[in-house]
Amino acid sequence: MLNTQTLNISQDRFNAAAATEDYLRHHGASLCNLLDALDDENDCSALYDLYGAFGRPIPDADAVEVALRSIHRFLMDQAPSQLDRVGQTRNLPASDMTRWHGARVSELLARFRHAG
Repeated sequence: MLNTQTLNISQDRFNAAAATEDYLRHHGASLCNLLDALDDENDCSALYDLYGAFGRPIPDADAVEVALRSIHRFLMDQAPSQLDRVGQTRNLPASDMTRWHGARVSELLARFRHAG
C-alpha cells in the first residue's frame, strides 16, 4: 500500500517553499533593502541562501526554512531605537518594514511547521 502521508508532507513543504518564492518575487527587494539598511552581513547571507535554494528545479525546502528562521530571528531581535536610527539616517520606514516583513516571514514559517 502506498504511504500517502509522506507524499502529503512533501507536497506541503513544496507548497510552503513555493509561497516563499512568491513572497520573494513580490517583496524580496524591499526585504533586501531593509536587511542592507540594518547592516548585518549574516542576515544578508541568509537572504542570499534563501534565493539560492530556488536555483534548482525543485527548491530545497529545508534550506528555505533554515534561511527564513535566520531572517525572522534577526528581524525580531531589532531594538526599536536601532530601527528609529536607521529610519532617520536612511530615510526608510525601518520600524514599519521590520514589522511587516517579520509578520510575512512568520506566516511562511507557520506553513513549514504545519507541513510537518
